[in-house]
Amino acid sequence: MTLAAWITWTVFNVVLLPLNLVFLRTAVFILTIASLVQLVEMFLKKSYRTLYNALGIYLPLITTNCAILGITFLNIDNKFNLLNSTVFAIGTGFGFTLVIIVFAAIRERLDMAPINPSLKGYPISFIAAGLMALAFLGFGGLFGLT
Repeated sequence: MTLAAWITWTVFNVVLLPLNLVFLRTAVFILTIASLVQLVEMFLKKSYRTLYNALGIYLPLITTNCAILGITFLNIDNKFNLLNSTVFAIGTGFGFTLVIIVFAAIRERLDMAPINPSLKGYPISFIAAGLMALAFLGFGGLFGLT
């Protein structure tokens, strides 16, 4: 996320904005992120073979991760400078990691819990995701962000 934020911020402010090509930002950002993921994949394949093998098919799927594209758009829409973009991307990356870990822990607990068979699997997962969304929505009210 941080690398994508740096590169897309630079591309937007150095190339697209001065040339008045802002309307191309979606296509340019997608191509930039896809290229960046390919470079990271090649680097991991060359330098960290075991990590590359462990990630397997999931590494190229990062390209389609909407969170990364969302960060780049939010950086531009909020008119963040490079430092703010970096801090925002790092914070968002940590937040995304936290949410993924929490969801994985909840899924593990739900798999072991004595739940009615009609709710097993996706139904209880969607219910848990909805409750988590409400919980995280409550954090906005704590800091006056509503």
